[in-house]
Formats: sequence, structure tokens, C-alpha cells
Amino acid sequence: MQHVATTAGLFPLPDAQRERLADLKGRGKGDLIDGDESADVTAAYDAARERLVAVQREAGLDRVVEGQARWDDMLAHPLCVHEHVRPGRVVRYYENNNFYRQPVVEGPLTEDGDLAADLDVAARLTDDLQAVVPGPYSLTDLARDEHYGSFAAFLDGVADFLAGEVAAFPDAVETVFVLEPSLITTPPDDDAHERVRDAIDAVNDAIDADVVVHTYWGALGEKLHAYLLDTGVAALGYDLVTAHDECAYLVQEYGTADSVALGVIDGQNTRVETPETVGDRLTWFRDSVPVSDFETVYATPNTGLFYLPTGPFEAKLDALAAGVETVEVAE
Repeated sequence: MQHVATTAGLFPLPDAQRERLADLKGRGKGDLIDGDESADVTAAYDAARERLVAVQREAGLDRVVEGQARWDDMLAHPLCVHEHVRPGRVVRYYENNNFYRQPVVEGPLTEDGDLAADLDVAARLTDDLQAVVPGPYSLTDLARDEHYGSFAAFLDGVADFLAGEVAAFPDAVETVFVLEPSLITTPPDDDAHERVRDAIDAVNDAIDADVVVHTYWGALGEKLHAYLLDTGVAALGYDLVTAHDECAYLVQEYGTADSVALGVIDGQNTRVETPETVGDRLTWFRDSVPVSDFETVYATPNTGLFYLPTGPFEAKLDALAAGVETVEVAE
């Protein structure tokens, strides 16, 4: 069993680039992306990416993400920059005091290579590259459909779009984190579980890399968890910050994939965990479930880190990497 220190991406902009981009655009971060960036804006985001990759490497993470500095609409970003999508009204992002432009899908969602382009650049900065994408169900949940005509057709269209994006990723990508918080916050009806499973499998089948489905803000429902176990993904994620007992119960009762991702750092609280806390959470999970000889345990923040100031963000990365080391030494 190996432990991999990594993250779910969605990082805060480094302070220097935040100020530079605000100056270039003359407005706050939430309005910086319009899909048609100037050379100066592109250069600022390139500098942000370089800094975010450097921070992860300095912390000693085992997998390094691109950082998603351009994702001002967070998980909705891949749609908001698509040619057949109109960024709509500003709406609240889940239950947080953050906002995004709701994408309104007005035409077919063809693959456009936006995510792959960022990863191509990141691949020149690190040898341990991990991609981050929104899950098909969450992206469907965050968007509004004015083209496909039904939830089923819309979900299938989003899944096909994401599969095309993922298939274009560079060979350097070792793992893909598929972020599915909507499976917790607004879970699908029981009769949609099979379609959600197939949508996730479509993304998984598009790339020859380990795919991790990471949910957060709670635990999956039992039936939905069982359906996700029927996918071909390498790992399922469990939020040990907000629902450790519930997540352990799911694994105790129903098992899990060959590998797991464990949310052991609070992505939305500025209080920085100690390495010992990280190690204790990893050890507690292993001791609480009947089968603990996983192929890989991905130790990660339970959510994206977009909400954090730069200081706590960097300190949490340090604590995460150091916490994984404490477990490895103990074993």
C-alpha cells in the first residue's frame, strides 16, 4: 500500500497574480475570465501556474495539479469558456459565500481542448502531474440546459464532453481527480443512479490513467455509493473532515474500490492542521474498515482550496505532505 499526498486542486490565486489580474481587468477575480484573454492576462495566469506548481513541489506533494488559477467560475469553468455556452447570471456556489456565472448551454458540447492546453503547459513544470476535472453530474447540476431538452440527455452530453476533454490530456497525466460534490449536496433521484454511474464511467474510460471520484461535504447515500462501486474508477473519495463516521460505515458495509482518496485536510477552514492530525486521520480510517490493504491511499484536502488565503493554503500543503510521511515512518 502506498500513500500519495495530493490535492483536489482549485487553488487560490497567488497574491502577486491576483493584484496583477485585477489591475489588468480593472475588476475583481470573479470577472476575470471571458474566454478571450489578452496576452498580458495569459502571462499572468502562466505566472500563477508556475507559482502554484512550485508551492506544491516545495511542500513535497507526490502528485502536482495545475492549480486551476483560471477557473474563476470554479467547477463550472469548462462550460463557461465553451463556444456554445453563455455565462449567465451570477449565482451562489453551493452553500458558500462565493459566486460563479451559471453556464447556460445553448448548443452541442463539443470538445474544445481548454483543459488539455493548461495541462500541456503544466507538464513542462513537473513530472508528477495530476489533472482535475468537474464530474459530469456536478457540472450538469451547476449549469442550465437550453439545448438537450431533458436531464438524461443533458447528463449524457456533459459526460461525452468531459470524456472528449479528458481524452485530449497529455500522456504526462498520471491521475485524474473527478470532483463530484453535487452527489452529496443535491443527490440524484434513485432512478438516475445508473445513468450517473455510466456518465462517470464514460469519463473514466477516456484516459489510461488512474481516475479518482472525489466527493465532499458529507457522505454518499448507500444506494448511490453501491452504484459508484460498479464503475471502473481506481478510487472513491471520502470526506473524513465532515463525515468520518458515515464514510467509514459505507466502507464497512459495502466495501470500496481498490484504492481510496481520504479528505484529511479542511479545505475551507483557515486553521492549519498539524502533521500528526493528518496522520491520525489516515490511521483511524485504516483501523476502522475491515479491508485496509488498499493499493493506494490518496491523502488530500476534503475540498478544493480556493477559499483560503495564501498563507494558510501553503501551510496546509506542508502539513499534508508531512502528515503522510508520519504514517509511512510508522509503518
